[in-house]
Amino acid sequence: MENPYDRTKQDFGNAIGLEHLNVTIPSQRLASEFYLVGMGFTRDPYLFPGNNNMWVNVGKSQFHLPTGDPQVFRGHIGFVVPDLEALAKRLYGVKKALDDSKFGCKEHNDHIEATCPWGNRFKAYAPDLEKFGPVNLGIPYVEFEVPEGAADGIARFYREVIGCITCVENGDGRAARVMVGQKQCLVFRETDKKMPEYDGHHLQIYVSDFSTPHDLLDEHDLITEESDPFQYRFKDIVDLDTGKCLFQIEHEVRSVTHPLYGRHLVNRNPEQTNRNYRINDDEWNWSLPVPNERIQTTAPQAAPAASAFAKRRARRLAM
Repeated sequence: MENPYDRTKQDFGNAIGLEHLNVTIPSQRLASEFYLVGMGFTRDPYLFPGNNNMWVNVGKSQFHLPTGDPQVFRGHIGFVVPDLEALAKRLYGVKKALDDSKFGCKEHNDHIEATCPWGNRFKAYAPDLEKFGPVNLGIPYVEFEVPEGAADGIARFYREVIGCITCVENGDGRAARVMVGQKQCLVFRETDKKMPEYDGHHLQIYVSDFSTPHDLLDEHDLITEESDPFQYRFKDIVDLDTGKCLFQIEHEVRSVTHPLYGRHLVNRNPEQTNRNYRINDDEWNWSLPVPNERIQTTAPQAAPAASAFAKRRARRLAM
């Protein structure tokens, strides 16, 4: 029968969620000033309540910030916030507390650029259903700077080994785009700049087919940790023909049977204070309402047998 829908629009590929980014930081106090006060994110109230690690909720994703020597992503992290003006106000408000660090913020036409006290770069955007999906708070992408000539091999690696949907784009530099969830992606943009050495930071993704990528990674001797029944790790993204390492970023790969999968993450309303307190306005809903396309599109297409069945049913009711 005729199909009026593009079914590929609903495809995710094997990676179904970018859950957290992990960097070590030297000071939990400065991290609190930047991530909680400045950015307006929320400290996980249930796990790691001490002063040696902090999990920070950003919609349905997180930053993990254990204490250690500073680690820096080689690129930048994109996120969505409900209100850019409010974000700018908060960031300017923590400037004095972060004066003796690498902290910075700059407003652009469509986003705000911010730098954490140790040099991690962020770009904040307003909600956009088409670009970022139905979220007003979240991490839609991480963009890495990679050596020239690496984009095609990186796209192929994620497509053939991890099972992701990928493409290679030409625009502001050649880039591999890898889907890792609904409107979540990793972008690997080629640059001729000298790359800093990889320092051990990592990201975590969930995959629906857990064993096939593991077996393919193992064939290439790329597994770096057999963590537990629900998780393994790898670091090198390689050319599948030559074995040459194209880029390094540790991946924590989890199955959807992992005990933390789908865990509810508390997000606070950063504009709520004791001075302007509003009842029932403490927690923030990170999702946006989504139009019901079943209502807005054409009527369901019935198979030929369905109309005959309906006619027989009508005749029975008429008897």
